Amino acid sequence: MKVLYYGGQKSGKSYLAEQKSLELSQNKKPYYIATYDNSYGDTEMQKRILKHQKQREEMFITIEESMDLTRHIKAQNTYLVDCVSMWLLNNIDKPEDRLLEQIDSLKEVEANIVFVLNSVNEGVIPMDRVSRRFVDLTGIIGQRLALICDEVYEVKLGLSKRLK
Repeated sequence: MKVLYYGGQKSGKSYLAEQKSLELSQNKKPYYIATYDNSYGDTEMQKRILKHQKQREEMFITIEESMDLTRHIKAQNTYLVDCVSMWLLNNIDKPEDRLLEQIDSLKEVEANIVFVLNSVNEGVIPMDRVSRRFVDLTGIIGQRLALICDEVYEVKLGLSKRLK
């Protein structure tokens, strides 16, 4: 099963995605694919990461992977990819078709995969090229994820609404 949780910052999507991953794993410890590349030296982001790590404690096997979502995902396991937005940021210079190929290849894997994606494309069009590309890619990748996922949830204020 493939599932997408989509919402704004601090909407509660990661927590709900963690709960869904644990439910799908059927008493087998799921994998948590952490996509943030901590080479930016952002101390505020490091605090967020530590909060997420404490929140999931011993419930997940953590894999740090900022570039290639396909590298670690194998059949018959459960994975939480948190988050696709950070993966996009890390891969912002890669061609769109290569990013879509990674997403498409995950559709074929017989595994439970729960994706987390930030909602960033409901505001004004960004002025700078890199921000515009990020917003555009978020929409394009989000559409592809919604297509390959069995379930899609929009999250606001800790509440999820099933869209698919």
